[in-house]
Amino acid sequence: MAENSQCYYCRDSLQGKKYMEKDGHQCCLNCFDKFCANTCVECYKSISADSKEVHYKNRYWHDACFRCTKCLHPLANETFVAKESQILCTKCSMQEASPKCKGCGQVIMAGDMNVEYKGTVWHKDCFTCSNCKQIIGTGSFFPKGEDFYCVTCYEAKFAKHCVKCAKAITSEGITYQDQPWHAGCFVCATCSKKLAGQRFTAVQDQYYCVECYKSYVAKKCAGCKNPITGFGKGSSVVTYEGQSWHDYCFHCKKCSLNLASKRFVFHEEQVYCPDCAKMLVK
Repeated sequence: MAENSQCYYCRDSLQGKKYMEKDGHQCCLNCFDKFCANTCVECYKSISADSKEVHYKNRYWHDACFRCTKCLHPLANETFVAKESQILCTKCSMQEASPKCKGCGQVIMAGDMNVEYKGTVWHKDCFTCSNCKQIIGTGSFFPKGEDFYCVTCYEAKFAKHCVKCAKAITSEGITYQDQPWHAGCFVCATCSKKLAGQRFTAVQDQYYCVECYKSYVAKKCAGCKNPITGFGKGSSVVTYEGQSWHDYCFHCKKCSLNLASKRFVFHEEQVYCPDCAKMLVK
């Protein structure tokens, strides 16, 4: 109690009365409420002298107004977390810091089964195929734009199918003459060697490695008896009456003159230049 003192505002005696001090001045309760009381940031009403007040970083609340922004749980006598302009209870603060499921929008709590892809998180049961809506969970999937597909739906909607086995190509695919193949299906017709990245020859929709083509498919030169592969030296071929020659093997039987792109005479399965052919009939 103040003795021989007056209210700073109304000058009434404070003797025998309750009073408050504000900025070094004494004042009666009525003047305190009128001139000095803080305003509650929650209800925007004055916090009177006989009310309990909560103060945090230049903001003031009635103790009953000091509640969690999210769940409205009273916090005047409990631990709280300040986040930007929000006051949160411990539980809501943990939820606020936890990631939210892209599917349902709810918080993914510690220990929940989840799926994460490129910084986005789902509850395991919320990660579903964009087409069939079945749960993908932690299984295999294919992204396509903003959507995700299970293996079956992706293969049905988007995957190319191998021209040999007709199954979807999801990895190790190649293209030859605008047709898709599994790398494991594009093989030599004779020895089954994979042909992707290798030299090969196509004959009537069959594909052969160089070795098998030489051994089993290529025509043999009527001159040197070696296979005519069309590769490297001798890629130019001379064909006449069912027989074939490397261009460098197509020469006169008698004088050895090369006759590729020149006139020649074919006599008794042999090739002659016109001059040597004349000698044959003399």
